[in-house]
Amino acid sequence: MGAETVDLLVIGGGMAGLSAAARVAAEGGTVALVEKAERTGGSARFAGFVWTAPSLEEMRRVNPDGDPDLTTALVDGFADGVDWIRSLGVECRPPVPVLGFGRGHQVDTNHYLDTCERLIRDRGQEVLTGTWTSSLLMENGVVKGAELLLPDGSARRVEATWTLLASGGFQGDPGLRAEHVHPQAADIGLRANPHSRGDGLRLGRTAGAAFGRKDAGLYGHLMPAGVCLADPARFVDLALYYSEHALLFDTTGERFVDETIGDHLTTMALLERPRARGLLVADARVHREWISASYVEGIPGVDKFQLCHRAGARAAVAESLEDFASMPEEWGYPGATIRDRIEEFNAAVSGGGSLAPGRLLDRLPLDEPPFYVVEAAPAITFTFGGLLIDAGAHVLSAESSGQAPVPGLLAAGADAGGLYRRAYAGGLAPALVFGLAAARTALGETPAPVGR
Repeated sequence: MGAETVDLLVIGGGMAGLSAAARVAAEGGTVALVEKAERTGGSARFAGFVWTAPSLEEMRRVNPDGDPDLTTALVDGFADGVDWIRSLGVECRPPVPVLGFGRGHQVDTNHYLDTCERLIRDRGQEVLTGTWTSSLLMENGVVKGAELLLPDGSARRVEATWTLLASGGFQGDPGLRAEHVHPQAADIGLRANPHSRGDGLRLGRTAGAAFGRKDAGLYGHLMPAGVCLADPARFVDLALYYSEHALLFDTTGERFVDETIGDHLTTMALLERPRARGLLVADARVHREWISASYVEGIPGVDKFQLCHRAGARAAVAESLEDFASMPEEWGYPGATIRDRIEEFNAAVSGGGSLAPGRLLDRLPLDEPPFYVVEAAPAITFTFGGLLIDAGAHVLSAESSGQAPVPGLLAAGADAGGLYRRAYAGGLAPALVFGLAAARTALGETPAPVGR
């Protein structure tokens, strides 16, 4: 590239970064993409569905505290994002329900990501892997590109009209998780690539970017406690999605959340309980209808209890509720109390009584033995907190209290915050939609804002 200034410098080669860079390259713009891992793709390579809420009304229902401009942009931009994927020859299968309220498409994400990278290279643009971003180039408060550290240890300066932060969030950094999510988040499992360690957050803050609310939360799932997640195949195989139909007890033996709100939300609730551990209890009905069944249409079902047991998780089968009173002491749970709470739950739902916490869905009793018990723990996929952006992916300035952009700086994917607050309606979809929004901004298709 020499001293030439590119239209868009992308820092991070995941779903958001590759989508943005490929779109700019496809439209004849100049682009450079920088990825510190040896391969592009990031955590998107472990996902398979692009989905979100099917309407703005539904989005506001499930995500009432999300930024209204961003939620509107996501819902309105989703169809165009799917059309873009299809335009590259990547199949998006017919829409199916997701998480009960969402709608989306199964996609071969590896095919999509590799196609984006190939398009960038075929248009004569650069993809630099194994390359770190040392700092942003600043001139009179305007971001002008970045200083890079190449795999051979040499430095390189890349100047750009626009710089996009798309490094994937900070879930790979225990200290940042503890600071911005919850103190116990430092020790939770990581069901994502290990390279997203807050690079975008660090770089954005040096440019004066505003950071979203600390209590925004995370997206993740309950996983069997104590099981190593180093193998990405376990991210989905061992996820305890069926928790929405089971009962979850903390180390005091009490229920503390309506489990039916969704496993991804229960994960945040468990993170805040003592030791961030809980016992997930299901009966034979739940095992038959949910533990062994498909979680999303089109994905074959597997017996997750057996997978957890074989993985070495703390798991057991109780032939009766009375067996809970004999729970091994080293487990650290009051088994007799859990037995009593299950009996009380069964009596309440069978007799139409009240529950605390409530139970919005699946109010059937857990009374069909045997009972399947797995110790669960929260695991993080990506963070919700990030740099505040507007609908055009412009990063907003802390000095203006988030009312004006940092000139020359964009963010998308998990580096961007404000979209969700303790709620979730898709991960790949926002990365796609706001990655494409960043591309439009870089191509001059949307005007640069002067305020909000």
